[in-house]
Amino acid sequence: MSDPRLPAAYLQPGMSSFSDFLADQAPDLLPGRVLPQGTEGRHAGDLAPHGTTIVAATFPGGVVLAGDRRATMGNIIAQRDIEKVFPADEYSAVGIAGTAGLAVEMVRLFQTELEHYEKIEGSTLSMDGKANRLTALIRNNLGMAMQGLAVVPLFAGYDLRVGQGRIFSYDVTGGRYEETAFHSVGSGSLFARGSLKKLYRDDLDVTTCVEVVVQALYDAADDDSATGGPDLTRRIFPVVQVITADGGHRMPDDEVAAIADRVITGRMIRPDGPAAALGGGGPA
Repeated sequence: MSDPRLPAAYLQPGMSSFSDFLADQAPDLLPGRVLPQGTEGRHAGDLAPHGTTIVAATFPGGVVLAGDRRATMGNIIAQRDIEKVFPADEYSAVGIAGTAGLAVEMVRLFQTELEHYEKIEGSTLSMDGKANRLTALIRNNLGMAMQGLAVVPLFAGYDLRVGQGRIFSYDVTGGRYEETAFHSVGSGSLFARGSLKKLYRDDLDVTTCVEVVVQALYDAADDDSATGGPDLTRRIFPVVQVITADGGHRMPDDEVAAIADRVITGRMIRPDGPAAALGGGGPA
């Protein structure tokens, strides 16, 4: 097979990893290889918008991944409606915290990586395989992370082999950790995780699970200035991705808005959020 428009390497069968192929043929196109000139010595938070906070929680039959919409540069709100949760493929999604530009590039490369593997191998990667591929992409960004431009994703999906939702977190070196029930990343993660500890139950239905993660994002925004809460005047609400055995989909904005309105109505009565029942197991 030959085509004068393309180098020979593009026409050879083989590599199932798109990022490995790109590193071999055009390494300069990989994200996060070189810090832009003229930025040495500056604080990373002033170089590019940073995004937080991402939360995920499982429910019987699936998993929910959600993120707030704020990006900041230092003490400035850089963007109020940034999207930080993306589908990775039909049965998984990834949320990003950290340097927004690098994170979005990493997500696009990850999406291409999964699609490339499926086309080359004729089958989809397992859930663990997808999580491992994301590990490699994060590790490639380690040089930038050491200069303050870190990307910390949260990966979630429905595992068809075991029939349940699964959540994976990462550190900046690419360390991969499977989480149980729920997790959060980003500057507001400490407050979101505290909220999830109080409100999460393992028998939640999908609507209640979404309400719990929206409550967690509200609590994160309540205590972390880099996390944006529901913006009622601009009608900007969290991005919520729901993944089940039928595949993943983004929850429509009007449905998320209805849940957010219900959460805010409750906060008008009790600003610190719903009280969790003592003794365990009871509804909030």
